[in-house]
Amino acid sequence: MKIIIGKNMDTSYIPLVVMLAVGFSVAGIFLLLSKYMGARRSTADKKLTYESGLIPFGTARKRFSVKFYMTAMSFIIFDVEALFLYPWAVNLAHSKSVAMFWCGLIFIVILLVGYFWELKKGGFEWD
Repeated sequence: MKIIIGKNMDTSYIPLVVMLAVGFSVAGIFLLLSKYMGARRSTADKKLTYESGLIPFGTARKRFSVKFYMTAMSFIIFDVEALFLYPWAVNLAHSKSVAMFWCGLIFIVILLVGYFWELKKGGFEWD
């Protein structure tokens, strides 16, 4: 049973399929060529761990304080939430909807309540 969606539906995707096939083929060919034709010189310097040009010392299994993770997660949460404010402001400028304004205002209030709660709990202090 053949489903007919549109007149040129079958042929309209041919350029996309060809472009994807060529792209994946070129990527695969380049990977194979670099694997078989590339230089393989292993030196002691290449086997060292790179840490900003400094000689590594100590162990890499050092434990970090929980404050580090709390600050990192807080940054991610507040950064992503602040990122949502830009499209809201652009849409608000075009639509001029009162409901959209109040939804955004509620979002900002919830964001500020969370920020001040974490500030009160000491989530931003490193010591």
